[in-house]
Amino acid sequence: MGRLRGDLADKGRVVVAFSGGADSSLLAWVANDVLGDHAVAATAVSPSLADAEHRDCAVLAAEWGLRWMEVFTEEMGLAAYRANDGDRCYWCKDALMDALAPLAASRSAVVALGVNTDDLGDHRPGQRAAAERGAVFPLLDAGFAKSDIREWSQRLGLRTWDKPAAPCLASRIPYGTPVTLGALASVGDAEAALRRLGFDELRVRHYGDLARIEVPEAQLAEVVVQRAAVVEAVRQAGYRYATLDLEGLRSGNLNTALGLGPPAPSS
Repeated sequence: MGRLRGDLADKGRVVVAFSGGADSSLLAWVANDVLGDHAVAATAVSPSLADAEHRDCAVLAAEWGLRWMEVFTEEMGLAAYRANDGDRCYWCKDALMDALAPLAASRSAVVALGVNTDDLGDHRPGQRAAAERGAVFPLLDAGFAKSDIREWSQRLGLRTWDKPAAPCLASRIPYGTPVTLGALASVGDAEAALRRLGFDELRVRHYGDLARIEVPEAQLAEVVVQRAAVVEAVRQAGYRYATLDLEGLRSGNLNTALGLGPPAPSS
């Protein structure tokens, strides 16, 4: 933690890309603690941000006294993003930097993202886009793994310490299937409805009129118990068919289509 705090102090002014997840939350909290008014937490608002995550960013900022603001990103205006090939995340982060870089420049600050050492083992073209645009990764530079982030967050009393990962809604759409506003809305509505049924950690993978539901293995039986409610929730979101992935939740499993190998079960 000392290395992280020292690095932030050396940077002097930062704009943290704040999604409300465990990684960016710890970074935003520490930056605020170290830099005070010279740290801003900025949440990128777009159709790929789930409503619940958007609301939680505002609540966390108020709870922690962060200097918080929203920026609106335009990735849906990019044909390369909508095409949803293996570099979709590159164009998403490029659009994020389009929004954050002018804000940072106006404050003589750098843009900081909550990348950690575990991210290095996955397909993350967005990191390359952010780095090319001058973003910095203080958690990565300080050697933080995901487990370190959760441990330090718990020690600091941050309620995000055990928050499940919540990647953008576009990550539920298989590569090669265009990203549309309708698809993002269906995924978001289905996941929100399933969370109301008690499934806090899940993914709804979008395959046209079919939704493939992933939950941790320990909750597979509960989905079957609540079968009727689950099916209704998915249909109300615009899907005709609801399927349950018996392998359970695997974060980033759509990357297997890129030949990157099978993902490990989510923990």
